[in-house]
This record gives sequence, structure tokens and C-alpha cells, in this order.
Amino acid sequence: MGRKRKKNKVIKIKKKKSIKLEKKQALNQKNVSADEKVIIKKIKKQPSEKKAYNVNDYVVYPKHGVGKILAVEKAVIGDIDINFYKVFIDKDKLTLTIPINQQSNLRPISSSNQINKCVSILKSKPKIKRTMWSRRSQEYEQKINSGKIYELAEVVKDLNKNSNAIADQSYSERQLFEKAYDRLQSEFEAVLKVPTEDVRKKMDKALGRNENQNLEAE
Repeated sequence: MGRKRKKNKVIKIKKKKSIKLEKKQALNQKNVSADEKVIIKKIKKQPSEKKAYNVNDYVVYPKHGVGKILAVEKAVIGDIDINFYKVFIDKDKLTLTIPINQQSNLRPISSSNQINKCVSILKSKPKIKRTMWSRRSQEYEQKINSGKIYELAEVVKDLNKNSNAIADQSYSERQLFEKAYDRLQSEFEAVLKVPTEDVRKKMDKALGRNENQNLEAE
């Protein structure tokens, strides 16, 4: 009798362990499937997807700044139909012809929230770099031509004449500052839809520039 009871106890313990193991495996499978669902949700659109622009849309061409689409036209080159945008850059009085299949060079103008972020960047302290000017000027030039508005705002902030980091600007520093300032100003105007004078006041206030400095700049 004693042996039978021990045997029954061993069988019951084995059954309990088996049930616990099955429950644990089932729980792990649920967790795996839940993790897979989360991963699927995080999939983003591919960056290769193109955006269609319309006539009168404002866009940014990195090497020239803000432009306005005047027309969407078609031309035949070597028996191949090519659609392209006619983009007018008001600042340079220049009209660009940009094939639609190469529109990765274009981006839409920024949002109001992005403009507000730029104002915050202009208000922040400039970064002090100890590297040679030739190297810094190349970095600034790359940022200006990147087409990224935050990098543009950083150049304006770092080269601002009113900053303590730069007591006196050289001619080349002044040129880069004005180039970045004008590009940023153009995008502010296109987004905020206000006159140039109001945009300059907004930017200069953020930079801590006064009227005397503005007169010197002009």
C-alpha cells in the first residue's frame, strides 16, 4: 500500500509539472506574438516615396533656398518624355528646371512649429569652436547648403555679430552670416506670410540684435 501511494504522488507531481510547463510555453508564445505585432506597427514609409508638388507651392532647393513652383511642364528629350518643375527663386531672380524624377533635391517649406523651434535655436547660446576658420567655414557652408532649416538656424546663431564668442567678424564670416540669415528669412516669410520687415524684427529680437547693428549690416 505504501509503495502505491508514493507512486501515485510521483505521478501527480509529474502531471502538475507538465501542466505548469505547458502554461509557461503558451504564455511565451503569446508574448512573442505580441512583440511581433509591435514591430509591425513601427514600420515606417520608405524614404524613397515621392511627394507631388503643385503650381504655386513653395519649396526649398538646398543650394538656393526658398522657391515657388511656376509650372509643371513636359519635354521630349531623345524620344523620352520628361516631366519637370519650373521653380522661381525670388532672392536670386533665378528660374530652375528640375526633373520630377530628381525631386529628392526639393523639400516642402517648414511648418509653423518648425519655425518656432528655429526661433528657440536663435535664442540659445552660440557654440564656441576652437578649430581653424578654414575648417569651420566649410562646415558652415555645408550646413547652409544642406537645405535643413535647423542647421541653417544654427549657422545664423553661431555667426551672429552680437554673440560674445565672436567679437569682430571677418569679411568671410560676414558673408556666410548674411547668406544663412537671408535663406532663413526667406523661409520665415513663406511660412508666416508676413512682410520682410516683420520677419527681420522677429529674428533680430531672438538674436538680441539692435537697430544700430541692423543699420551697420545694411
